[in-house]
Amino acid sequence: MQTTAILALEDGTVFQGRAYGARTVRTGEVVFNTSITGYQEVFTDPSYTGQIVILTNPQIGNYGTNTADNESAKPFIEGLVVREWAEVPSNWRSDKTADQFLDGHGIPVISEIDTRSLVRKLRIGGVMRGALSTMGHSAEELVEMARNSPYMAGLELATRVSTPQPYEWSEPLAPCSPSEHLDITPPGEFHVVAYDFGIKRNILRCLASIGARVSVVPATTSAEDVLALNPDGIFLSNGPGDPEPLEHQAAQVRKMIGKKPIFGICLGHQIVGLALGGKTFKLKFGHRGINHPVLNTRTNRVEITVQNHGFCVDPDSINANEVDLSHINLNDNTLEGLRHRSHPLFCVQYHPEAAAGPHDSRYLFEDFRSMMKEFKN
Repeated sequence: MQTTAILALEDGTVFQGRAYGARTVRTGEVVFNTSITGYQEVFTDPSYTGQIVILTNPQIGNYGTNTADNESAKPFIEGLVVREWAEVPSNWRSDKTADQFLDGHGIPVISEIDTRSLVRKLRIGGVMRGALSTMGHSAEELVEMARNSPYMAGLELATRVSTPQPYEWSEPLAPCSPSEHLDITPPGEFHVVAYDFGIKRNILRCLASIGARVSVVPATTSAEDVLALNPDGIFLSNGPGDPEPLEHQAAQVRKMIGKKPIFGICLGHQIVGLALGGKTFKLKFGHRGINHPVLNTRTNRVEITVQNHGFCVDPDSINANEVDLSHINLNDNTLEGLRHRSHPLFCVQYHPEAAAGPHDSRYLFEDFRSMMKEFKN
């Protein structure tokens, strides 16, 4: 017998649908992602910690899941909201259904609701806290749970999802198909220390593919300990939550500016902004998808990018004499990238590792390689 699922928002709005995934109840910030593919990468992106995710593509689960597409060891979303849930996948790479995958990790799914109406509500009013139950809770109970759940603003999540112990990574990118050609540099030319604030595996693969031996360190690692490893470059990863509570991390980055080449992505970009004396702010409904246009102001080219963030660096808070505003979001003109004018430091708000999305921005890893090579010489 099919179980009923209920999603309730903090403003009292309630959606009722069919339950899939795990039989449980979860709360979180309700956000939406506009990707038409790559749902497994969304499930396993640590940046979604604390969030119930709506996928706007109308059918989800149709190609199942497989171990190779995981961006981390497990799913990090709190819950999933879809229009139609495909129970029977059709793909030669699939080794589990999406339902089996999420059920095994305790993630609830609600299907057969009007996702367009829900997304429109969040676009107009902004993202809200919500509660999703597949266990028979009443709508009134869930509204109360949503209202008592934590706000994302002010929430420090990066240290919660970070690795507890350092580890090494050397696996490069692999072709997605027999016809794809990848230029892979054998590892060993560079040593990169990567801060794990919620790092995705494809970022590590991209770093390994430019010839880097990667040492991944916990989010709380001191600048002194990183510099003692004598890396050729320092990488600051993506991650969940509000960047402003990460005062310790920003202070460590501030100590390392000018001493080693630094490259940051997403939360790493926001931490760089804070380290440079800037401020961050929360977006109304965030940027999440694989179709966001970004202007590279240095080349005047538009890149279609992968994005997943709810906070931005305020460009007016950055000293324009020190840094160039290198990338701008063409949907809302928010800041998407910085490059220091006198130190080997650059960062972007979006995800150039492109899992799973367009590869327009993969060149940034080559830029990091060139920066390390120049600094090394």
